[in-house]
Amino acid sequence: MNDKIITVTSPLLPSLEEFIPYLQQIWDSKWITNNGQFHKQLETALCKYLGVEYISVFTNGTLPLITALQALRITGEVITTPYSFVATTHAIWWNGMKPVFVDIDPKTGNLDPDKIEAAITPKTTAIMPVHVYGNPCDTERIQSIANKYGLKVIYDAAHAFGVEVNGESILKAGDMSTLSFHATKTYNTIEGGALICHDEETKKRIDYLKNFGFAGETEVVAPGINSKMDEIRAAYGLLNLKHVDEAIVERKKVAIKYREVLRAVEGITFFEDVRDVRYNYSYFPIFIDAKKYGMTRDELYFKMKDNNILGRRYFYPLISTFSTYRGLESSMLENLPIATQMAESVICLPMHHDLADGDIARIVNTIIK
Repeated sequence: MNDKIITVTSPLLPSLEEFIPYLQQIWDSKWITNNGQFHKQLETALCKYLGVEYISVFTNGTLPLITALQALRITGEVITTPYSFVATTHAIWWNGMKPVFVDIDPKTGNLDPDKIEAAITPKTTAIMPVHVYGNPCDTERIQSIANKYGLKVIYDAAHAFGVEVNGESILKAGDMSTLSFHATKTYNTIEGGALICHDEETKKRIDYLKNFGFAGETEVVAPGINSKMDEIRAAYGLLNLKHVDEAIVERKKVAIKYREVLRAVEGITFFEDVRDVRYNYSYFPIFIDAKKYGMTRDELYFKMKDNNILGRRYFYPLISTFSTYRGLESSMLENLPIATQMAESVICLPMHHDLADGDIARIVNTIIK
């Protein structure tokens, strides 16, 4: 067994030499949080990079989801996917709303537009889809349904930093989109996140909500929360923005190498790139057909682990199977056959900019054997 551990991800880190002058400025100014210079610079830089007009940065990726629901005054039921990280559904639950799970499209892993209308009730007020693995949702069809029924659309775009369709950011879709800048993501601020909206008044409301509702020194206009990003992480994020494109190029090379080899392995499938989509290569999920492959997903997962290759079963189990949510009518597995099948067959292979050719060879050889 090779002793070197190959992790599923590795954080994009700016060099210490680059970072120290920024830290010196923070130490000299003694302004370490609450809308400081680097916080403002990061929001401006992210708008430019992502091709959006209004963005508000947060201390993590979950609070933008919670805040988006508050900012749009969502109530009642929210249609969403069971195939995601738990934060997607937790944000709905924390706001006192009812998540309604809808099955997914096997071609993308995203919420299936064909299943949405049947889940709409008089209590439905919003749809919260996820661009799973950075695969763009069918935003046009989802918006058409939302318009027909007068629903808001909030995209959980945690995996989709920088993703574009036909040269336009997918963050422009819907009423709002949220991002995660967690250390595991293609672009990170250690912990962090953002909320994208489309007008100045909404941006102002978001900024009130993430700072206790303060609209001035003595005026509180909403029951807000504290979710501001500090100056140290904002500076770190500014530096990482200079290097993220190089990291995406390296990630794409890894994806190409995986596909070249694994395409010939019976019983293993994966997503292919779609023309006119700019991907960020956040993840590389493979799906195991146990009968054709000769081994179950879990057998392969633990075999990889025994060889110090740390894949992840993203996203397993389904959110709908967790104790908080399994009592919901929409959580019944017979309503979610595609999501169930995908969750029980997926392994995300190691995917990051630091993977060496030897690491990739070890991973694919373990799978082939």
